Amino acid sequence: MASKKQITVGGVLLGGGAPLVIQSMCNTKTHDVPATVAQILAMEQAGCHVVRLAVPDLEAAQAIPAIKKQVHIPLVADIHFDHRLALEALKGGIDKIRINPGNIGDKAKVKTVADACKAAGVPIRVGVNSGSVDADLREKYGVTPETLCQAALRNLEQLEDCGFFDTCVSLKMSNVFGTVKAYRLMAEKCDYPLHLGVTEAGNEHFGTLRSAAAFGGLLVDGIGDTLRVSLTADPVREIYAAKDILKALDLHTGGARIVSCPTCGRTQIDLIGLADKVEKALAKLQTRMTVAVMGCVVNGPGEAREADIGICGGRGEGLIIRKGEILHKLPEEQLLPKLIEEIQAMTGETL
Repeated sequence: MASKKQITVGGVLLGGGAPLVIQSMCNTKTHDVPATVAQILAMEQAGCHVVRLAVPDLEAAQAIPAIKKQVHIPLVADIHFDHRLALEALKGGIDKIRINPGNIGDKAKVKTVADACKAAGVPIRVGVNSGSVDADLREKYGVTPETLCQAALRNLEQLEDCGFFDTCVSLKMSNVFGTVKAYRLMAEKCDYPLHLGVTEAGNEHFGTLRSAAAFGGLLVDGIGDTLRVSLTADPVREIYAAKDILKALDLHTGGARIVSCPTCGRTQIDLIGLADKVEKALAKLQTRMTVAVMGCVVNGPGEAREADIGICGGRGEGLIIRKGEILHKLPEEQLLPKLIEEIQAMTGETL
């Protein structure tokens, strides 16, 4: 049940059947323009579609024009408490505003932001998480998926009362079941685009697992239009984690989908090391393809036959197989270089 509504974030379509959009957030000080630009360019290279910037003060808001001139993907201003920062970000050409109307203040301030966004053709993301549920809801019901959903609907109603409908919504909790339930409830109650995320997910390893567990169930059911894998790590790693999750769900349109066997007593090459090297070598591949790395002759030839290209291991040697055709039989140490060579020839990319 992907959202029916569609918004445009600096030329990137979100919702309404558009491809899933991968997002991240800079952890640089936004007023440090060189550092922020460098990080955004690295995110672009990794495959980020939209990036968010913290805008805690006027200096950060006033840095937006200089940043925007040097990057190639849409920018989102993350605004809390001071609605004037949203107005300044709009003057600087920001592509989207992220607010929580509940902490902006009175309705007049929310209307000022909504009117300015409407005039500029800039969408708003309403962001609700387990730490920002409205006080009356939290005191009466606690922090639950139901209260997150109720808080989000309340915030949407505020914007709708201002005549603003160019909106997407996020409802983030730090646990998987709560996050999934909150988004399922929201998907039933509105057709605004949904921004998926698990807040405070953790470090790269566990945060990726937690995010994958939440996103998997939602995306399989068609819930979600954009996502961020929030990690206590370099933001570039968030992009690779998001791409890997989408590849695992067969929802990513580019890059290598690597299938490899778990190894067993029949394996006679260093399959674990080889699979790791293949994954690293193909990390920047843009062409969508399935690459098999198989360890023995029992299942290897059949599995590799189903892939676009693959390796089938033997006793210190292996086969390079492309779409079921054996191309080469090589010593173990020559398999990876030849695989990369063949993939470069197939795709025209340099790895």
